Amino acid sequence: MQYLLFIALGGATGSVSRYLLAQWTQAQWQGVFPLGTLLVNFAGSFGIGVIFVLLERQVLHPDWRGVLMVGFLGAFTTFSTFSLEAITLWESGHAGQALGYMLASVALCVAGAGAAITLTRALL
Repeated sequence: MQYLLFIALGGATGSVSRYLLAQWTQAQWQGVFPLGTLLVNFAGSFGIGVIFVLLERQVLHPDWRGVLMVGFLGAFTTFSTFSLEAITLWESGHAGQALGYMLASVALCVAGAGAAITLTRALL
């Protein structure tokens, strides 16, 4: 039961962190493009790559997987929000931006996770 509490605390921290980072980013960027969500998803993808290697190399205890990957990053990343924003862009007549957003999100997030795995493995 204590482990579930730690996962829940990670989730609460992740969701608040997502909100604050996305709001701050959107306040800096006044365009229609949902840069805040893109940044959050990239950061989450990069973070999951680092944590993956830290667990793989046994730098972190396996219990941290639930807290960090399931709890924090599960709440921090916003793929459902990404999906809604892409559809909203498309429906509001911004088809080009919607496609660009979808492509950038997938490419950057996969690249972020891959870069994090490679970098973290090299540092350890």
